[in-house]
Amino acid sequence: MRPIRRILRGKWVEGLSHRELGRGLSLSVGVISSTLRRAAQAGLDWAWVEGLSDPELEVRLYGGASPSGASRRGLPDFAEVHAERQRRGVTLALLHVEYLESNRDGYGYTQFCEYYRRWCKKRRLSMRQVHRAGEKLFVDYSGKKPRIYDTSREGREVELFVGTLGASSFVYAEATETQKSVDFISSHTRMLEKLGGVPLVIVPDQLKSGVTRACRYEPGLQRTYAEWAEHYGTTVIPARPRKPRDKAKVEVSVQVVQRWILARIRNERHRSLASLNARIAELCTELNARPMRAYGQSRRERFEALDRPALRPLPVERFAYAEWKQARVNIDYHVEVGRHYYSVPHHLLHETVEVRVAYSTATVEVYYRGTRVACHAHHVRRGGHTTDPRHMPRSHQKHLEWTPSRLIDWASKIGPETRALVSEILTERTHPEQGYRSCLGILRLVKRDGAERVEAASARARSGKARSYRSVDTILRRGLDRIPLSETHDAPVSPPTRVDHENVRGEAYYTAAVPHPKEKEEC
Repeated sequence: MRPIRRILRGKWVEGLSHRELGRGLSLSVGVISSTLRRAAQAGLDWAWVEGLSDPELEVRLYGGASPSGASRRGLPDFAEVHAERQRRGVTLALLHVEYLESNRDGYGYTQFCEYYRRWCKKRRLSMRQVHRAGEKLFVDYSGKKPRIYDTSREGREVELFVGTLGASSFVYAEATETQKSVDFISSHTRMLEKLGGVPLVIVPDQLKSGVTRACRYEPGLQRTYAEWAEHYGTTVIPARPRKPRDKAKVEVSVQVVQRWILARIRNERHRSLASLNARIAELCTELNARPMRAYGQSRRERFEALDRPALRPLPVERFAYAEWKQARVNIDYHVEVGRHYYSVPHHLLHETVEVRVAYSTATVEVYYRGTRVACHAHHVRRGGHTTDPRHMPRSHQKHLEWTPSRLIDWASKIGPETRALVSEILTERTHPEQGYRSCLGILRLVKRDGAERVEAASARARSGKARSYRSVDTILRRGLDRIPLSETHDAPVSPPTRVDHENVRGEAYYTAAVPHPKEKEEC
């Protein structure tokens, strides 16, 4: 509309001729005449033209055009079309058929789809992100993976971790065995040490190594990842699920790394992860030193000028990796970690606790409602038990205090026969603890019957090879301990005779040759 306004101003205000306007605006006399004729037909003057906007002036002079560029056939409401398409089984072909039912002269399927695609493009607007120095560090894994050839000729794939700073686009890359939490967090630690500082915000994808519960609004951060962020004094803000534009910076950097690092080493055969990472670090240094067309500077130069001065200092100590897990306290007041069992205070029976396994210090810590309730040395022996006596109930602690030597020493105070009986009971059992209760029962009989009687009863029990608590208790209750042992060691009693009882057969029955029952029948 600018040439039209200059034509009208030149004629109505400045009084220039058609030829003078044509030479000044590089327009033909016919174009100037046509514009003035349209303005006259519209009944315009310069005061009206000054008050009109360009679209309004265009409508007054030329009648305007449909903003969407659509013809008189009419188009459907594509907002409704888009909403209907979200339903299961609804296709554009079905929606086009329904569109033609209400518009017989409507567009064909091809043009219908083309207008729909144009409408969708207008909806997908991107907000330009402004990155401040030292503010955000974006991280992601590459879909294309490098290989190491340590076991087979074909090699095996490993992961490629990529990080980039928002302001300078400085790139960090390294290969790791997996995307598990230990590798994911260790890559973060090495990346910050390479940068020499800590940014305000870390922006990862919502992968399981960093996020336990994926959510658009409140994602659940993995406990160790949150502990790592707290140690370095930064904040983790995961990108929204399926929204790569939230971390477009690293998405582009991943593509750059694939083209300028992975493509460079496609024919190289590295036999270890250390060798591969050394090569990646070398190529990454070259990549950061290469000038960028948009800025006329390299990533390294922009990093030194923008991000490095704004980064926070690293903490004095490096982060010690530890894994967290939830566990339920079993009936034996132990929790299971890696098939090994660790004790907790017995009053936490059946409670859910949090267990922190620190591999760097080889410790296992148990927390209940944020308070540490147990700490043990880490063990890898499967099926083993690590028990702190302080965690046991009082009755269990008392039982734990008893040992074979302690029981024998206590029995010695009663007498040699009692000591010998206790030693025999503990020795004949498969495991000494199986005889603890029997020995304790014998020793506690002293409170009821006195040490002298228990000593005598122990001697009588040993002589009869009745080595048990019940035998000693029976001897004491029946007063057999008061009968001297010499009276019981007389000559053996002779067999009874017929005189003793009429049903006894007598000695002759067992010495005479008695015929077999079958022989009697034959006789």
